[in-house]
Order: sequence, then C-alpha cells, then structure tokens
Amino acid sequence: MAENNPFGFDPEDIDRIVREAGEELRELKDRIFSFLDAPAAPTRTRPKTETTTGETGDGVWVVHTTDDEGVARVDQVYATELDALRTLKGNTDPRRSVRFLPYGVSVSILDRPTTGTDSPED
Repeated sequence: MAENNPFGFDPEDIDRIVREAGEELRELKDRIFSFLDAPAAPTRTRPKTETTTGETGDGVWVVHTTDDEGVARVDQVYATELDALRTLKGNTDPRRSVRFLPYGVSVSILDRPTTGTDSPED
C-alpha cells in the first residue's frame, strides 16, 4: 500500500478527479455553445435619425422647384433629410428647396399660396 500511496492519494483518486474534470469541461462546453446558439439580445429598431418629421417619420424628403405661378414641381425624392440637403449643397436658385412630404399628402401642398387675388373685397 505504501508503494501506491507515496504522495497521499490513491490511483482511484486520480481516476475520480479526471472523471469529474471531464464532466465539468463537458458542462462548460455545453454552456458556451448554448450561449452562442441563443438568440441575440433584442435587436434594435430602425435607428432614429434627426429629422423634423415628428415621431412617426412616415414620408419622404423632396427637392422641389416652385415656378413663377407658385406651383411646385418635385425634382427628386429622398428617404432622409441629409441626402436631400446634400443635393442642394451648392444651390443658388431661391425657388428650389427641400421639404418633408408625409405619405398620402398631395404634392400641391408645396405650392405657394396666391396673394390676395382670390380674396373678396369689402
């Protein structure tokens, strides 16, 4: 017995320690793989962009030109305000501008109001 136990433990103790370590490693491996396979944290919704469109932001940014009669004509349509403003970076035409147009609203809302020609006189 002294030959098998010179360091204070038996060969059976070594077998038990290796077996327990193997089980713990398997549990650790299972936890790591379950963590990797788990669904990711809740995905973030669409990033908020700084716009003047209110809370919903359902609509488009339009670059429009207003003619001499005050009628607006849409030149280009963009999803973000930044993209629309980039097109007007070197704009020198005062009749050309950028506005937000909510979905379902007529383009005629961009028209300039006429001044006093249709108002009744007293």
